[in-house]
Amino acid sequence: MSDVVEKTLTALPGLFDSQTGAAKITNRLKQLVKSITELTSKHEEENLMKQELSSMKEQVASPNTTMKQMKEIMVRAMYCEMMGYEASFTYIHAIKLAQQGGVLEKRVGYLAVSLFLSESHELLLLLVNTVLKDLQSTNLIEVCMALTVVAQIFPKDMIPAVLPLVEDKLSHPKEIIRRKAVLALYNFYLIAPNQVQHIHGKFRKALCDKDPGVMTSSLHIYLQLIRESPDDYKDLTGSFVTILKQVVGGKLPIDYNYHNVPAPWLQIQLLRILSLLGRDDQSASELMYDVLDESLRRAEMNHNITYAILYECAKTIYTISPKAELLEKAVKCIGSFVLSPKINLKYLGLKALTYVVQHDTKLALQHQMTIIECLDHSDFTIKRETLELLFRITNAQNVTVIVKKMLDFLRVCSDDHTIIHLVGKVAELAEKFAPDNSWFIQTMNDVFSIGGDLLQQDVVNNFLRLLAEGSDCKEDDDQLRLYAVGSYLNVLKGNCFHLPQHFLQVMSWVLGEYSHLQESVDQREVICLLTKLLDQKTISSETRVWVLFALTKLSEDQTDLILDLLESLSSSQDTVLRQQAQELHHLSQDSQLHEWVLPHGAPWDSVEVDSSLSFLDGYVSEALAAGAAPYKPPHQRQEELCEERALSLEPYGFNLPVSLSSCSITDRQSPALSSELSGNSAELSQKAGTLILEGVKRVWGKDGYLPHKETTGEGAQVEDPAAALQTSGQQGAAERLEPPDQSQQKEDKQQLASSLFVGLGAQSSTSLLGKSEAPPPRFRRKPRPHASSSSSGASERSSDSSHSSRSTADSFLYGNLLEEEPTTIKPSSDVTKHNHIRANGPEQNKDAGVAVETDRGVNTSHILGSDMVLVRPNTIQDKYPADLTELLPADLKELPRSDVISLTSDPSLSLSSCRVFRDESLLLVIFLSNCTDTAITDVAVQLTCEGLETVSLRGNVIECLEGVSVCHYALMMKDPQTNVSFTGTVSYQTQAGETNSLLFSGTLCTADFIRPLVVTTEEYGKLWLSFSHDVKQNLKLLTDAEDPLGATLNALKETLQLHVVDVIDSEGILACSLLSGAPCLLHCRVNGAALAVWLRSPLPALPDCILYHCQKTLAEH
Repeated sequence: MSDVVEKTLTALPGLFDSQTGAAKITNRLKQLVKSITELTSKHEEENLMKQELSSMKEQVASPNTTMKQMKEIMVRAMYCEMMGYEASFTYIHAIKLAQQGGVLEKRVGYLAVSLFLSESHELLLLLVNTVLKDLQSTNLIEVCMALTVVAQIFPKDMIPAVLPLVEDKLSHPKEIIRRKAVLALYNFYLIAPNQVQHIHGKFRKALCDKDPGVMTSSLHIYLQLIRESPDDYKDLTGSFVTILKQVVGGKLPIDYNYHNVPAPWLQIQLLRILSLLGRDDQSASELMYDVLDESLRRAEMNHNITYAILYECAKTIYTISPKAELLEKAVKCIGSFVLSPKINLKYLGLKALTYVVQHDTKLALQHQMTIIECLDHSDFTIKRETLELLFRITNAQNVTVIVKKMLDFLRVCSDDHTIIHLVGKVAELAEKFAPDNSWFIQTMNDVFSIGGDLLQQDVVNNFLRLLAEGSDCKEDDDQLRLYAVGSYLNVLKGNCFHLPQHFLQVMSWVLGEYSHLQESVDQREVICLLTKLLDQKTISSETRVWVLFALTKLSEDQTDLILDLLESLSSSQDTVLRQQAQELHHLSQDSQLHEWVLPHGAPWDSVEVDSSLSFLDGYVSEALAAGAAPYKPPHQRQEELCEERALSLEPYGFNLPVSLSSCSITDRQSPALSSELSGNSAELSQKAGTLILEGVKRVWGKDGYLPHKETTGEGAQVEDPAAALQTSGQQGAAERLEPPDQSQQKEDKQQLASSLFVGLGAQSSTSLLGKSEAPPPRFRRKPRPHASSSSSGASERSSDSSHSSRSTADSFLYGNLLEEEPTTIKPSSDVTKHNHIRANGPEQNKDAGVAVETDRGVNTSHILGSDMVLVRPNTIQDKYPADLTELLPADLKELPRSDVISLTSDPSLSLSSCRVFRDESLLLVIFLSNCTDTAITDVAVQLTCEGLETVSLRGNVIECLEGVSVCHYALMMKDPQTNVSFTGTVSYQTQAGETNSLLFSGTLCTADFIRPLVVTTEEYGKLWLSFSHDVKQNLKLLTDAEDPLGATLNALKETLQLHVVDVIDSEGILACSLLSGAPCLLHCRVNGAALAVWLRSPLPALPDCILYHCQKTLAEH
């Protein structure tokens, strides 16, 4: 440590000034660092830092302090901040130093600002003009410093001020300027992607830049773009392959080499991009085979950085469309990692194996003994990654052994992050592969006990939901519930003081719901056990509520047992407990009311839930009329408390009419509240908090990187996994020398391996070139039934929480999204008695990206999902018209609509779609056309729209003409997004009995969900003052027209369905709203040859989305 400090102090004078007098100035910092290293206690350090901060405060306040002295003070202040002591009095002086100093002073000032201030700091506004001035400077150093600060700490609302200047720097003659400009734009894309959508063409220019540094910087942007939408960049696959070939071939300057490896980080970045582009795309993958083979061949195992390249190569080979030769080489590479005695390489091998077993589980068989040894490894991370690997290869035959290993590991684990991650996986495996009820309940008890208070609520909710919903077999459900009741009664009879709160809550709920099913159990005994829980001081208030609610269900005809409890709780300081006690008291006095409110054995889906709280509408209306403030959720109130007015960075101010200044802010809409249970325990690790690094030192055991095990010099970094491979003669000699106890251990390991890897052999359905089919879960949840509408007509529309519970397969598929059941089409001729589609038509072009799955002899009920719409039209005519919109119902033909586009097709079925724009929703109309002479039956349409809400599905089978079946979805956009993708599946059965599925996909944009908002100028002014989220940008003005402003506004009006409120001279105001009701206001002003646009909305993302479509619309004119 002392050597490092001495070297740093020696270099300090030359770092900040090259003049000879600099050593005298930096003596203060040098003395400060030396004084800190000589201290013996934290108290002495605090006293020293207080003195130093006091001295700096006096110096910065002195009018005689020069810029050179201020520069030295900033260096000391940065050191104090790095030590954890606040020096906020120097922040403003750091900005002044960046504004007023010379080049050296600016350098220190910018560095101090980037370390001192965050993106939300209020002083950052003072730096905008300085950055703008430096970006236009002719001094390259000043431009570089300004671009560096812009890329690090500039917030979203300041981006429009500097974006044009940063764009100009992409064509700067100096490479370093272009590289920093690309990195700044990359940061802008991460913060506000919609504000840089219009310069994607310049990103491509940066990718083709002659300087490798600029090209490398652009890869960061492309990696992010391709992750979001790989199909839009398939045309660049050849370019990325060519770049990687040049890098691997050593075409870059030698400065980019690291340990004689050509640009390793650039190779890794390109491999990740290629893996995204080649996934499920055979033609793109074929372009990559040669360069991947070359990368594997050239990455010789002689340094750690080559191992990273080999790891990425193996992942890429298994991600893209497979090639047998490359797969074999990747397997060999992974095997070398797994067999390495070095911990880092073994971990890398396990991580790679964990990834590839998703594609071929039989690979784990080749290294089963090594995996068994890793389970007992002294390194914590090796154990954890091995368990992750076992999780990926779990099946119904080995689930008990793997879950036992995971639970044993959790019992001795002290890392909170690992516990949260693994208990969710154990719960998922237990639900999916449980061999019987007793094992399932006991495993979940272990999960609740080990997880404790760290357990995510989703695990509890999924377990209770499984018990409540049950499966298709009522007898199996009752047996599971009976076993749970018996298990929890035994637990409560013992010592339950140490049990976690989540476990107590689960037991209380189960006993309250299902203890009456156990005829041999006295309800009075159950009440006594639950009452004892309330006497414990260790249980939380939330758990007391759960227990009290269970007692409320069990209290019928047992009033004498709860009288004392009611007396004690009626005076509780907890208002929730008091309320619960009062409810319990009233229900215990009235048995009929108790039976009506809490009936025994009532199905879980019989309760009507009014999630909109419509019964309070009258009370709310009266309160608002009396002057009460509208309700705001807690997060909105917090935002308004912390939020400041948006910054005005445009060279003009917004001029509203004088009459608007006296307008009051009224009629704010209250956001609707909704709740939903998450059913994916596999996402627990992502929902956990920050990574806890407690216990890192324990990772390095006696097998770790200890000094006596490493060679000296640079060669210590080189790890050769080939050392793990022994010759057959050496292995045989080692086996002959094994003592008897080691032979017994080996037999035990082999027996464990046979239990862990059962089901992965030849009978496994997994293929080296394909993915295995996921086995069905043991507990099949019933689809959630239709929720009755409340008095206000509100109903739950969540596709995961409400479905029809009709007995027949047909009516089962008509979920809560249907407002009317489909009608039968009556064709004018060629009517048959069978329920099918029959049509002759031109065969559509096949979509290369369409996946068609065929299963012969499969029953229709097996292919229909819970949210699929059964289409059963009768025979229709042999021909259909060229314009499919003629088949739309009469009420839709008059509405504005888009052109019909082809979605996908196969030899039997063709799919097309169009968008119909209603005032209250967007209708996505899907046309299904039979392309063969054979009959098609049992057509089922399934649509998935992430980010959109399906309001209703009306007339899914309407009266069609010319042999086409039509269904249409009414969609709403939940949160504003520039583009939203939808995917779907059409399953159908041919006359020959073949069951096929046809995939389709498409894209919708924000413009599809925008409608004109008709308001007066006065109403516009009121709304403008009430909105706080705004965006400003200069757009293209249609200067070729006679009236540029009018032509521009009309173009926006026609394309985006905006309402022009008023136009005065060179200014115009427009209004629109999202279908969900969120408005957006636009103020436009002619600013030279550009149109300065200012957008405001209550939703933060809506102005950015509309601005993007405005830019796109004007660019196309």
